[in-house]
Amino acid sequence: MNKTDKGKRLLVIGLDCAPPSLVFDRASELPNLKKLMDGGIWGKLRSSDPPITIPAWMVMATGRDPGRLGLYGFRHRRGYDYSKMWIANSTAIKEKAVWDYLGEQGKESILVSVPPSYPPRPVVGKLISCFITPSKEQSYTFPPELRTEIEKRFGGFIFDVVFRTQDRAQVLKEIYQMTENHFQVVNYLLEDENWRLFWLVEIGVDRMHHAFWKFMDKNHHLYQPGNPFESAIYDYYKFLDDHIGRLLEKIDDRTAVLIVSDHGAKGMKGAFCVNDWLIAQGDLVITEPPQRGQSIDQIKIDWSKTKAWGWGGYYARIFLNVEGREPQGIIKPEDYEAYRDDLVYRLKEIKGPNGEKWNTVVIKPQEHYPELNGEYPDLMVYFDDLYWRSAGTLGYGTLYLQENDTGPDDAVHDYDGIYILYDPENTAHRQKNANILDIAPTILHLLDGPEVPGLRGRIIE
Repeated sequence: MNKTDKGKRLLVIGLDCAPPSLVFDRASELPNLKKLMDGGIWGKLRSSDPPITIPAWMVMATGRDPGRLGLYGFRHRRGYDYSKMWIANSTAIKEKAVWDYLGEQGKESILVSVPPSYPPRPVVGKLISCFITPSKEQSYTFPPELRTEIEKRFGGFIFDVVFRTQDRAQVLKEIYQMTENHFQVVNYLLEDENWRLFWLVEIGVDRMHHAFWKFMDKNHHLYQPGNPFESAIYDYYKFLDDHIGRLLEKIDDRTAVLIVSDHGAKGMKGAFCVNDWLIAQGDLVITEPPQRGQSIDQIKIDWSKTKAWGWGGYYARIFLNVEGREPQGIIKPEDYEAYRDDLVYRLKEIKGPNGEKWNTVVIKPQEHYPELNGEYPDLMVYFDDLYWRSAGTLGYGTLYLQENDTGPDDAVHDYDGIYILYDPENTAHRQKNANILDIAPTILHLLDGPEVPGLRGRIIE
C-alpha cells in the first residue's frame, strides 16, 4: 500500500443476500466477521422496496430510493405497451453513485461486480462488471485494457453460475470456483496503490441460498433430514470468512471496512399463481385455456375485458388496464383509485393453501415513494411477508405451487440484510440497526466526500 497518501480508505465487501441469521446468529463460527463486529458498529440493514438485488445495490450506492431511480426490478415495461419491455443494466442509472462524487474530488475507486455494472461505464479508477454480463466475450472492464490484464493472470472473470438446476453438486462446485476466482482477482487489485474506495460484491452468497436453503432449514417444507447438503451453506460462510480474513491482512490501519448485504433471505414456502387468481376473480380474461407453466407474456388476453394482470418474481407487480393509458384500456381514469382499492382489499384477503391467514403487504407506488420515475407498477405485492413468491406463469390447476415456477429455488428475499462497519480510527462495539439509504452518506462521510443535498439516509456513527 502507498504509505505517502494518508487519506482514509474504505473496503466494502458486499455479500449479496446475507441475512442476520447466518451472520450475527452464527458469528462464533465466523472469526473474521466477529472480530469486525467486536470492534465496530453492526446491525440489521433494512433493504429497499422491493428488496431485490436490482435495485437494492444502486439504492445503496446512490442514496436514492427505487422511485427516484426508476428501477423496480430486473425487467420493466417500456411505456404502457402490453408486450414491450426492457431489462435493467448500468445505462438505466441516471443518479450519481458515491464513487462518482469521490471521483470528482480525484479519489479513485475499484469496483468489482457491483450490480448493475454492465455495460462497464467510465469511473475514476477501475471497474469489473457484474453478474448480468452476458459473457466474457463482451467488454466487461474499465479501462478496457484491464480485461486483458485479468484474463492473462486469471483466465478471465466468472460472472455467475446456473443455480436453478437439480444438479446441486455441480452448482456447489461452480459457486466455489466462482467465489475463488473473485477473491483471487480482488486480492490482486487490492495491491493497487491509488484507491480510496474498494467495493466488491460476491453474488455466490445469493446463489447458495437459492440453491441450498431447503437442505439447511429444518422448517422448510421440503427439508429432508440427513441430506448430503445439510451443512453446505454454513460451510460456504466459513469459506467466505476465511477469504475475508485474508483481505483484512492486506489492508493497513487507515482502511475502514464495511461488510454489507443488499437484502436478506429466508425459506420459500411456495409460489402463488397471481394470474390464475386474477382470472378466477374476473380481472384477467383470456381467450383460451393456458398450458401448464405458460408465461403471461405468451397468453392470448382479451384486453377489451381485462382490468389487471401481473408479473412474477420475489414480489408481484400488478398492472392495471387504464383507458387512455394502455392501448386498449377499460378502467376509466376516474374509477382508477376505487378499483385499485378494491383490488388491494382482495389481495390482502388471500389465504394460504390450508386457509391460513397471510400477512400480505400491498404497496401503492404513488403513496410509497416521495418521487416516481420510470415504468412503475400500479401495485407491488409481497405475498405473506415475502414468504411466497409470485408465479407469473399459469395453468397448474392450483393457485399454490410447492416449488418456484421458473426452476428450483429454495429461498426468498427478506427485508433485512446486514452491515458491519469497522473503523480503526473510531473503534466501537455496539449494535445499531440502519437503513440501506444510510450507506451512501456514511461512505461519503468516512472518505471526506462532498455533502450531497437531498440524501434521505443518515450517517451511521
